[in-house]
Amino acid sequence: MATKKTETKIDEGILATYDKIIACIPGVERRGASMPYTSYNGNMFSFLASDGSMALRLPALSRDEFIKKHRSRLCEAHGTVLKEYVRVPDKLFRDLAKMKEYFQESFKYVQSLKPKTTRPSKRPDTRNL
Repeated sequence: MATKKTETKIDEGILATYDKIIACIPGVERRGASMPYTSYNGNMFSFLASDGSMALRLPALSRDEFIKKHRSRLCEAHGTVLKEYVRVPDKLFRDLAKMKEYFQESFKYVQSLKPKTTRPSKRPDTRNL
């Protein structure tokens, strides 16, 4: 029996702003029903947390500079610190010009990573039943 994906409870205005940021790179699309995210070659590089805050994956030097400049911190999800992701402050999130630069840098970084292989489905093969 198929399960229905849950829709996100993130504010529509936040989703619209996230979509505007994503639109700065042609071909990149928002994915995820309950947790909106972007990825390239199987590597996620941004997402919206359940509280509506944005996390962005950056290389080490840029990450450290970002944290200092914007008085931010590493992102946490489900009690785990995500070492390559920074939490984007709300004020910066609403500044589309600056976010475009950071988002493009994040995309450039993820393009340098090794593509992730797809995992086989855990669902049983029911084609011959």
